Amino acid sequence: MGLTKLERRLRIKQRIRKVVSGTAEKPRLSVFRSNKEMYAQMIDDVNGTTLLAASSRDKAVKAKGKMEGAAAVGKVLAEKASKAGIKTCSFDRNGYLYHGRIKALAEAARKEGLKF
Repeated sequence: MGLTKLERRLRIKQRIRKVVSGTAEKPRLSVFRSNKEMYAQMIDDVNGTTLLAASSRDKAVKAKGKMEGAAAVGKVLAEKASKAGIKTCSFDRNGYLYHGRIKALAEAARKEGLKF
């Protein structure tokens, strides 16, 4: 009897969150992936606030399919961050493996100039 997928992801998430935290100058970019949508937010862990967020459900994000949607979310989030004066962040993949939609979001954000 092994772990379920969710239990495994939550263990990995706890391991990551021990190390990764965000401040107002260098927020944590947290990613959540559901079966249909992608959500990403910049979090200041010191004050416990969300600085900005983007999701594939936003009207600004226009994409066909999940991979394009993830890349579009990364692009929109990076644009919002540059307008807010945020240049760097720490990436929190939230226990997901770094491939597929998570990787597409991260690479699109980096392409728009966000450093992590």
